[in-house]
Amino acid sequence: IQYMRYAFGEIALVVVGILIALQINNWNEERKNRSEEKIILKQLQIDFNSNLKQLDQKISMRVDFMYSSKQLFKYIDHPSLRIKDSIDFYIAKTLPYATFDPIIIDLASTGELGLIKNIELKHALTRWTSEVNDVIEDEIIWKNYINDIYFPFIVDHYQLRTIRNKAYQSNILGQYSLEINKNIESYSKDNIGKSKYKEDFNGLLNNPDLEDHLTRCYSINSWANIQSGILRKRIVEIIKLIDKEIKEEFA
Repeated sequence: IQYMRYAFGEIALVVVGILIALQINNWNEERKNRSEEKIILKQLQIDFNSNLKQLDQKISMRVDFMYSSKQLFKYIDHPSLRIKDSIDFYIAKTLPYATFDPIIIDLASTGELGLIKNIELKHALTRWTSEVNDVIEDEIIWKNYINDIYFPFIVDHYQLRTIRNKAYQSNILGQYSLEINKNIESYSKDNIGKSKYKEDFNGLLNNPDLEDHLTRCYSINSWANIQSGILRKRIVEIIKLIDKEIKEEFA
């Protein structure tokens, strides 16, 4: 009986030792996971703030496209207001397109999504990719329309050289460079001169097809901005969740 007690005691000690070792291993694993989560959250914080900054730039670009379309509608409706330099300027501002190229965070494919404890944040990150695609699809519509229809129309009915030179001198595209909110001086100094051929701005503005193209410019970019506004709210929500998680969990 004494031997049996001794044997049971030995077994109990071994079991307790195993349980302690497992608990220590779990603690270490949890600490490792929280450390990895902190790294992921910090990177997400940087990436989503970058995405927000870029999205705001694209929204601003589309506002310019839409405003320029409306200014040209005024010249179409009121011929007495027509000024060639202004017409060239606003035509130039309807020719670019905005393309949102965000940092895509796909934690699900890497298995890192499981490291994030906040369920609400997990769900928001899971929806992120599909919501981005909705905006990009709208941008592609305008990009293709410009390249396939609008540009050829301008080339057929006006002189693109003068318009493009106006874009250079006004730094229209330079202000939308990768260095957000910084004008590109080298771009604004570019100069290809004015066309020596006749530029019939009245003929262009009186062409009913121009009104249709400007309507497409306004409507497509307006809808893209509505979608972008929704996406912007999502990004802000994600940033708030990330900031809150970092503050509460790792303060």
